[in-house]
Amino acid sequence: MNDLKGFFHDYRGAIIGGILAIIVLCTGLLKLAIAILIICAGIFIGNYIQNNKYEVKQKLLDLINRL
Repeated sequence: MNDLKGFFHDYRGAIIGGILAIIVLCTGLLKLAIAILIICAGIFIGNYIQNNKYEVKQKLLDLINRL
């Protein structure tokens, strides 16, 4: 019995994460989470391009010249 308590004490974060993952998969929230991640990535990329226009332009020109 003491070993079982120790197991749950040592791995409670993994157990809670596993239960949450099962709930997300069963309820269809995975599509929402993926959509939110894609939106956040788009915001980050757009902000980076806006703040570093010259560097991005040079990198794109180098890429085009390699092709």
